[in-house]
Amino acid sequence: MAETPNHYEVLGVSQDASPEEIKHAYRKLARRLHPDVNPSPEAAEQFKAVTYAYEVLSDPQKRANYDAGGSEQAAAGGADPFGFGDIFNAFFGQGGASQGPASRQQAGDDLLVHTEITLQEAVFGVEKSVEVSTARTCDTCHGTGAAPGTHPETCGTCQGSGSVLQRVRSLLGTVSTRTVCPDCHGYGTIIRTPCRDCGGQGRVRAKEQITVRIPGGVDDGMRIQMSGRGPVGPGNGPRGDLYVQVRVQPDEVFQRDGDDLLATVEVSMADAALGATATVETFDGPKDISIDPGTQSGDIHVAKGLGAARLRGRGRGDLRIAFSVVTPTKLNQEQRELLERFRDARDPHTPGLIRFQQGLFAKLRDRFSRSTG
Repeated sequence: MAETPNHYEVLGVSQDASPEEIKHAYRKLARRLHPDVNPSPEAAEQFKAVTYAYEVLSDPQKRANYDAGGSEQAAAGGADPFGFGDIFNAFFGQGGASQGPASRQQAGDDLLVHTEITLQEAVFGVEKSVEVSTARTCDTCHGTGAAPGTHPETCGTCQGSGSVLQRVRSLLGTVSTRTVCPDCHGYGTIIRTPCRDCGGQGRVRAKEQITVRIPGGVDDGMRIQMSGRGPVGPGNGPRGDLYVQVRVQPDEVFQRDGDDLLATVEVSMADAALGATATVETFDGPKDISIDPGTQSGDIHVAKGLGAARLRGRGRGDLRIAFSVVTPTKLNQEQRELLERFRDARDPHTPGLIRFQQGLFAKLRDRFSRSTG
């Protein structure tokens, strides 16, 4: 027989973890292993183990039995030949079965979906419609889990309390303790005729189209939380949260650097030497930029406020445009003669090695880095 995994280790919590810590650990693992997020067979097996561990440790009575017996048999309410679990319950107050019936309503799980947007949509923000595979309230039973015309009945074994009094013979004598009712499983009611459409769960699987407002300035990989837009919980419990992970598609022209956009424009030798005005296409439409006389490759023109919206602030970043001076490779006779006359008109210059200029190479290498001045 395979060794039963330790439920605390499966969830990654300590044995004295609080109910909130157990719930948090389970939801964190479920988001990563849920079949809607990770369809691999390995993830499916892990998800089953995590879910079962949570079912045991989230139920006070099952957890008490599990801690006392340390086995799946104890957790499932199996026989304890020495009555140690009941002794602990009687003397140390574990179990909590006398606190009243458990609610059939449980909070829904969180759900993660993905959507793709363009860089331009990331700059300004956009609304996207995403299809999600979720759970909604059953229209047939309206979340009760009972077939139409019927309703959950009060359990005759526990009279609606969800627990029963048991007497166990042990080494210390006969001990009385309260345990989860074996007939209603602690709910206090029994669904005699479950709803056919939902199987008594009070919810059914469904596809939904949800509109997501993606704010300007969102970056690749960010998640948007939509509270209460996830699946309905069992027993028509409150909805979980929906998380939308955004993937920003690469742009053919612009790159992202924080809140700034980066691009390169090619200019001719003549325009770089004499100066000119160029019209470039931006996400905000055509914009004129000035090319100063004597412009060199790697020089930067900053267009204020044409970058991405600041996600947690006001305004927008900048558009930084690097100039790349293009040297012609094919000249006709007239062009060659003009360049020769230009060269002859300048002071004679013989190429030669000069002292290494770190600043020049740094500017070419990091032409998009911000100026410290």
